[in-house]
Amino acid sequence: MPGTEIISTEPATGAVLWRQARGDADREVASARQSWAAWAAHPLAYRIEALRRFANVVRQKADAFTDLLARETGKPLWEARSEIETVISKVDISITAFSERTGQRRIDAPMNTRLALRHKPHGVLAVLGPYNFPVHLPNGHIVPALLAGNAVVFKPSEKTPASGAFLVDCYRAAGIPEGCIRLLVGGPDEGKALAAHPDIDGLLFTGSANTGIALNRQFATKPEKILALEMGGNNPIVVWDTPDLYSAAVLVVQSAFTTAGQRCTAARRLIVDEKLHEPLMAELNKLIGRLIIGEPHADPAPFMGPVIDNDAADMLTESFLALLTMGGRPIRHMERPIEGRPFLTPGVIDMTGANEKVDVELFGPILQVFRVNSFEEAIAEANDTRYGLSASLVAQNPKLYDQFWANIRAGIVNWNRPTNGASSAAPFGGVGWSGNHRPSAYYAADYCAYPVVSSESDSARASMGVGLRDA
Repeated sequence: MPGTEIISTEPATGAVLWRQARGDADREVASARQSWAAWAAHPLAYRIEALRRFANVVRQKADAFTDLLARETGKPLWEARSEIETVISKVDISITAFSERTGQRRIDAPMNTRLALRHKPHGVLAVLGPYNFPVHLPNGHIVPALLAGNAVVFKPSEKTPASGAFLVDCYRAAGIPEGCIRLLVGGPDEGKALAAHPDIDGLLFTGSANTGIALNRQFATKPEKILALEMGGNNPIVVWDTPDLYSAAVLVVQSAFTTAGQRCTAARRLIVDEKLHEPLMAELNKLIGRLIIGEPHADPAPFMGPVIDNDAADMLTESFLALLTMGGRPIRHMERPIEGRPFLTPGVIDMTGANEKVDVELFGPILQVFRVNSFEEAIAEANDTRYGLSASLVAQNPKLYDQFWANIRAGIVNWNRPTNGASSAAPFGGVGWSGNHRPSAYYAADYCAYPVVSSESDSARASMGVGLRDA
């Protein structure tokens, strides 16, 4: 039986950071259900002003928010600060997106009538947040949902509840009605109760593919509910005809090991021209050896901190060993530098000659290497996955990028840039096991409101010119 409390601890130290009693999904959904209609009835300008106040509250509390986020996730301070900045900027981006994607329009119509396109909110939307970006990613659902006139019940990850609670406190300090932004503290049981609740009108999810697929099955018999799934990736970075191998190594490290590899857009697979393999590995090894791995407040600032907890670290260590048993050749062994804490050094393993491939998202600092002899083989290797979130090509030849872009199967395709670091001012999503064609970020407006088309005339004038007998 789960305990009555959810307790959050700092990954870097193991110290207890936050604790609170588990919430009740029925109570939170009922409160949101009671409140959403009044919120939706306000003019859009009213909701815009309220959300801009929220951005100002976060700006005022940025230092405290950054510190809490860094402690709870283990992220370096510089990275936690960047996440808080995205929370602030999300408001203006969402306002622009709402106007562009779901704004009111008049459409030409015949016979003195007019055709109007407007959008309505769904009602009560549940948001399930992840631990890797515990404020940025759920906030990417919450802001557009509130802007459209929905109420939100937000359940943060049980691994990062303090950051989620702080986010909700900022909404309330800005004057967002308490009934319109509800916090559900809990673990998997509370998440399942919220997802299955009959009084939600939709679910906005960010997390693993396995959970997303289970939700997709659950909602298959509920076409009346909106379901937006933002899942993971087994993302490739392809290095081909580049003369600057140091820059290529930097892009690989940034792609694979930022946030200790705990990004859905992280590069999991490096696909490299056989001719470049040895010199690229030499550059990569030197660069990895220079990475500072430490606690969030360390000086000098670390490149990466720990993974989220010891369970995750143990799973990743076991996964690296499993890759070895499949025939992988270690290029750089993964290590646990601090006993009892979930710090990991990056692991790199050549899987070219392995007797088995694993198409899973290893959510941490593990990079698998595949050597190929032709660019067509590189694209085929990159596409050899059920996922399709992000992919990147490091190459000098624009024609190669054109070929890569045309043939790669992913929702984010980059050239001489990392696989991660997507902009909130663009859509974010993938294909296959990476999502259900409901891209978030700039396109979140699409799933937070539904279109209503009206044919309108100021008076009832009608006639029938066919199919009637003479009077």
